[in-house]
Amino acid sequence: MAILAGIDEAGYGPMLGPLLVSGAVFRVPDAKLNHCLWETLAETCTKSCNKHDKRLTITDSKKLFHQRSNPAALERTALVMLAVAGHRPDTWHRLLDVIAPNAGAQGKEYPWYRESTLTLPRCDGVGDITTKANAIVRDCNNQHIAFLGASCEVMYEGEFNRLVAQTQNKATVLLNLVFRIAERIRHSAGEKRVRIQVDRLGGRVHYREAILLSWPEFALQVVEESPDRSAYRLKKGGQIFEIAFTPRGDDRFLPVALASIYSKYMRESYMHFFNTHWSKKIEGLRPTAGYYTDAQRWLDDAASAIAEIGIDRKMLVRER
Repeated sequence: MAILAGIDEAGYGPMLGPLLVSGAVFRVPDAKLNHCLWETLAETCTKSCNKHDKRLTITDSKKLFHQRSNPAALERTALVMLAVAGHRPDTWHRLLDVIAPNAGAQGKEYPWYRESTLTLPRCDGVGDITTKANAIVRDCNNQHIAFLGASCEVMYEGEFNRLVAQTQNKATVLLNLVFRIAERIRHSAGEKRVRIQVDRLGGRVHYREAILLSWPEFALQVVEESPDRSAYRLKKGGQIFEIAFTPRGDDRFLPVALASIYSKYMRESYMHFFNTHWSKKIEGLRPTAGYYTDAQRWLDDAASAIAEIGIDRKMLVRER
């Protein structure tokens, strides 16, 4: 058996809210390591966003959450697949315990996240999670694969600013988060072969030096460095660890698409807490998704209250 995982981010570009990086991990037979999981699990899972399809949609989170027209679809996939892995969190804090256990304590530094209480699911129309999860478990069992769960790294605004100031490069900050998730997956796999697909980070093609710094004890082979794929194989003792960075990874690999869903779901939940907190402070304040143009509007609208409360701007606004 081998470990097949995907990693993707949400919130790299916005000025407001946290940066999220998530991993989604499957165990598969070695013989199916190169198979497309959308095809393998075609009985119960689909890439299509067709609302008439009864299967679970696992696709690029931007397609699943298009213009916020159907937030329940994003939550449905996130919670159903957690149930497939044996986890059924019914509150926000229990969800953090499952996929981001360090995030709760760190978030208490921020008033807009400190009182984050939420019953899950929070959207109407999510449907019967248990029934759908049981069907996917049966499909996975028939194919001799298993979804082992998701893991999420949350980088809050203040920490993001501190690390960007330290490195002078926010791409380096993101890559370090990706490697943190990758190492967690690799370490938990033991001696199993590990393959991790990552949605390419911007236009970067060369990752060799960064990988050597993160895994100096491994022998490294550069498999490919091209505009279409940057792939690396690391070996130490009996473990083979492969990591590849691919453009549009969330459209090409189911584990990457699922990782993008967890990152987006967590990011949207944090922005829900953010907007709820500030709407109580400022009457009539319109919510924001945190992206540049609307974030500027939001900061103008909230400026007087922010000044009155005395919030440190470095804890609120991401500087790059």
